[in-house]
Amino acid sequence: MSSLVQSVDWLAIAPPTVTALVGLAVLVADLFVGDARKPLLGWVSVAGLAASALLLLPLLDGDRATFCLAGDPGVCSYTADRFTVVVQLLVLGGALLAALLSVTALRDADRELPEGEFWFLLLSSAAGAALLPASRDLATLVVALEVASLPAFALVGIRRGDRKSSEAALKFFLSSVTATAVSLMGISFVYATTGTLYLTRIADRIQHVDGQFHTLAQTGVVLTLVGFAFKTAAVPFHFWVPDTYVGAPLPIAAYLSVVGKAVGFSGLILVTVLGFPSYANVWGPALAALAALTMTVGNVGALRQRATRAYSAIRLLAWSSVGQAGYLLVPIAAAGYSEDAEKAIGSTVAYALMYAAVNLGAFAVAALVARKSPLNRISDYRGLYAASPLSALVLGFFLLCLAGLPPGVIGLFAKVTVFSAAVDAGLGWLAVVMAVNVVIALFYYLQWTALLFRAPEGETVRHRVPAPLTAAIALTAVLGIALSGAPQLILCFSGTGLF
Repeated sequence: MSSLVQSVDWLAIAPPTVTALVGLAVLVADLFVGDARKPLLGWVSVAGLAASALLLLPLLDGDRATFCLAGDPGVCSYTADRFTVVVQLLVLGGALLAALLSVTALRDADRELPEGEFWFLLLSSAAGAALLPASRDLATLVVALEVASLPAFALVGIRRGDRKSSEAALKFFLSSVTATAVSLMGISFVYATTGTLYLTRIADRIQHVDGQFHTLAQTGVVLTLVGFAFKTAAVPFHFWVPDTYVGAPLPIAAYLSVVGKAVGFSGLILVTVLGFPSYANVWGPALAALAALTMTVGNVGALRQRATRAYSAIRLLAWSSVGQAGYLLVPIAAAGYSEDAEKAIGSTVAYALMYAAVNLGAFAVAALVARKSPLNRISDYRGLYAASPLSALVLGFFLLCLAGLPPGVIGLFAKVTVFSAAVDAGLGWLAVVMAVNVVIALFYYLQWTALLFRAPEGETVRHRVPAPLTAAIALTAVLGIALSGAPQLILCFSGTGLF
C-alpha cells in the first residue's frame, strides 16, 4: 500500500510561502511597534516581496512539482514550470512596485490608514496571486483566486470614513462574489461529469463524457470561465473597474490594474488550455467575442473622459486597462483555433509583462502628481515638463508604450505579437477590430502626452519626489527602456512550458 505521507518541495512553494509568512510577521509586529516606528513595517514588506521574487531564480532551471497524487506522481496540485515562474515574477514584481508606492502614500496619509492591516492585506493578496499560476487543480485555483481577492476588497475600502472608498469596495465585493458563485457552479458541473478536479485528468475525461451529460459539461466549461473573466475586467464583467480604481488608494488601483489582471489571465489560461482543450470550439469563439467587445468598450470609455473632470486621469487609466484586457484576451482566444497553442499563450504572457511595467510606471507618475493635485484630473498634467522634466518624459514614454508608438518599441512589439497570433489562428476579423481600436487609443494617449509639454497655466511648482516614489518610477522606466532596446528578450522569456 502506497504511503499517503508526501515530502514537500519547499523550494518550489517558497515564493508564495515567504510572502504569506512575512505578511503574518508584519501583522504580529504591528501589535508591538509604536506609531513612530510603523514605517518600518512597510520596508519589511518591501524586503519580503523582494526576497520572494529572488527565490524564483533557482526555479528557472527546470520544472518542479509537489502535492502529487500518491498513486500517480505525474498528477500534482502545484507545479513550478516556466509559465508559473514568469507569472509569479510579474505578480511579485508588481506587488513590490505597488508596495513602494504605498510607503509614500501611507506616510502622506498621516496615520489615516492603518499601516499594519494595510501591509498584511497587501502581502496576503500577493501570496494568493503568486499561488494561482502554480495551481493545477480547480480546488487550488479557486482557493488561490479568493485569497488574492478577499484582501483586495478590504484594501479598496481601507480609508476610514471615506464614502467613495466604501462604495467602491462594496461594488467590487458584490460583483466579485457573484462571479465566483457562478464559477463554483460551473466547477461542480465539471466535477459531476468528469469525477476529478485535476486539470490534466479533466482534459482526458471530458472528451469521453456520456452524450446525456454533454450539455452539462459544456455549461460547466462556460460558467467556470466567468470568475476569471471578471478578474480580467472583460466586458460585460468590467463595470466595477472605474469606480473601484477611483475609490481605492492609488497604489491599490495600480496593484489591481496589474496583479489583479495577472491572476485572471493566468487562471483563464490554465482552465482553457490545460483543462478544456477539447472544448476549444466553445471557449475559443466566446473569448474572441469577449476580446473584441472588451477592447472596444474600454477604448471608447477612455476616449470619453473629460480633462477637467475630477479623477479623470485615474478613470482614463481604468478604462485603458479594460481596453488592454481586450488585447490580452486575443492570443488566448487564438489558442482555441491554433495548432500551436503554446506560441499563442506566449504572446499573452509577453504582452502582460510589457503592460505591467509601463502601466505601473504610469500609476507611479500619477501618484506623484496627486501629491500636489489630489483630484488627479488630466488637466492637472498640463505643463508637467516645466515642473518635473524627468517625470514628464517618463510618463510620455509610458503612454507611447501603451499606444504602441516609438520610442515605446516594447509596446509596438507586444501589439505586433498579439496581432500575429490572431492572424496565424485565422482570426482576421479580430485582427481588424484590434487595429481599429489601436487607432482609437492613439488619440487619447497622444492627447495626454501632448498636454505634458504644453505651457503651464499659472506659476510652475516644482515637484519634490520622495525616495520610494523615485525608486518605483526609475525601476519601471529602466525596465521599459531596456526592453524597448531589446524587445526580443521578453518573447524569449515568456515561453510558457505548459505543454
